[in-house]
Amino acid sequence: MSTFKIALAGNPNTGKSTLFNALTGLKQHTGNWAGKTVELAEGAFEYLDDTFKIIDLPGTYSLYSNSVDEEVARDYILFENPDVTLVVVDGTALERNLNLALQVLEMTEKVIVCVNLIDEAEKKGITIDSGRLSKQLNVPVVKISARNKLGFDHLFKTIHDLVHGNITTKKYKINYSPELEKKIDELEPIVEKIVGNRFPSRWIALRLLDGDRGLVESLNKRM
Repeated sequence: MSTFKIALAGNPNTGKSTLFNALTGLKQHTGNWAGKTVELAEGAFEYLDDTFKIIDLPGTYSLYSNSVDEEVARDYILFENPDVTLVVVDGTALERNLNLALQVLEMTEKVIVCVNLIDEAEKKGITIDSGRLSKQLNVPVVKISARNKLGFDHLFKTIHDLVHGNITTKKYKINYSPELEKKIDELEPIVEKIVGNRFPSRWIALRLLDGDRGLVESLNKRM
C-alpha cells in the first residue's frame, strides 16, 4: 500500500470543506501550520490499495502574499510538493473561481480541477463542458456535488490514475505582455541556477518581478 499527499485548495464558499469532510469522514484532525496561527485540517481516505492524506488549505482568492492564509496555502503547494492539488471551483461561478485555479496551474501540473455544486449549476441552466475545459487547462476536470457525493467514483479514479502516472498533465503557461515576458526570460535562468528543478522557476520569477517579499522570505528559510 502506498501513501500519497493531496492538497485541497479553493476560494471560500466553494464547498471545499464539505468535500474534505465527505472524503475523510471521521479520519481527520487539525493542527497549526509551521509557526502560523492558521489551522489546517488533515484527514485521510483509502482507495483500492492506496492511502491518501489530504490537507484542507485555507480558502483564498489568490496565492499572493496579501494575507497569512494566502501564504500558508501557497507555501504548502510550493514546498510540501503534494502528489495532487485538488482545486475546488463553484460550478455556478466558474469564471470567477478559475483565477485561483490558474495560479495553482502556473505552480504545478499535478492538479485536478473539481467543479463542485454541479447540481446547482444544472438547476440554473449552466452547462459545463469538462472535456473541453480539461483540454484548455492541460489537467483533468471532474464535475462533482460534494454535498450529495455525486461524481465521487470518477474523482477517486482520476486521483488514482494521476498519482500512478496514467494521466499526463502539463503546467499551464499564461502569456503576458511582451515587456513582461522579456523580463521573465532574463530572470528565469538566474532563478533556475539558484533553485534548480526543486521549484517552478518561471512562477518564482513572476512573483519576484511583482515584488513578493513574503515569497523571498519563505524561500530563504528553505534554501
